[in-house]
Amino acid sequence: MDFRLGEKVVYPNHGVGVIEQISYGVLNGRTEKYFMLRVVSSGLRVMVPHSNVQAVGLRPVIRSNEAGRVLTYLENTKCGSHHDWKHRFKENSERMRTGSLYEVATVLKSLVSLSRSKPLSFREKKMLERARHLLISELATARNSPEEAAEDSVTKALAKSKLTLPPASDKLLD
Repeated sequence: MDFRLGEKVVYPNHGVGVIEQISYGVLNGRTEKYFMLRVVSSGLRVMVPHSNVQAVGLRPVIRSNEAGRVLTYLENTKCGSHHDWKHRFKENSERMRTGSLYEVATVLKSLVSLSRSKPLSFREKKMLERARHLLISELATARNSPEEAAEDSVTKALAKSKLTLPPASDKLLD
């Protein structure tokens, strides 16, 4: 997959970033193309070799029409979670690493659902906040709208499946 300068991309588990530089370097006697991106929410700068793009899951931001499908998925998908928190955390961590917005939505919905029946552990609360952030920021970027509008859309989608998005806790993302 190739990206252009200024293109918005998703770096799994970190969120939306912008390709700020495309350069070439020599690694092990071979010329390699590199993408330098800046993660919008944190300012983190990451250099990804072209040969590692698929391995790390770097991908373009979803299109606006796909955002509606993600919200429908959030409304209609049934999600269960493992009873053992260690297995549940491992499964959710693997989902988050895929970079798929559908997998992130699954993690969000399953943790919101679980939080209705029992308190989440600190790590699960943190993962819920990360999933919330990733979902909302990419939907807002895809629709070219404020994050508040994307959050409202996510809240409505969850409400249709009888779930309520808990208030964001900025302290957990630090």
